[in-house]
Amino acid sequence: MITTDNKDSRINVTVFGEFTLADYKEFEELVNYKVQFEGPVSLFFDLREMTGFTVDMALEELRFARAHAHDFARIAIVTDDQWITWSAWLSQIFVDAEVRVFEDADDAEAWISGIPSPVA
Repeated sequence: MITTDNKDSRINVTVFGEFTLADYKEFEELVNYKVQFEGPVSLFFDLREMTGFTVDMALEELRFARAHAHDFARIAIVTDDQWITWSAWLSQIFVDAEVRVFEDADDAEAWISGIPSPVA
């Protein structure tokens, strides 16, 4: 199951449980609408509650990313799962967007909003 929220040129997606093809299709419709009327969008994925994904969803993600290579500005992914981190790194091959993975949602929020992070 997913929840989505969109505002300005950004789409927030939170995944609960298994990420299915039906969920991904819902996300695709929202992206297609936003891109058609607003141009490139930023994506904020919160995958901390995701328990897995279906193979058909993963294949659709690759197809969709290739078809929309120039439609994303920034993509922030919140997770502590190493497989998802690796998958995000791999997806950068297909899109022009800046893609970053975060363990902390506040850090991801700041980055996707363009707020510079404090120097440690």
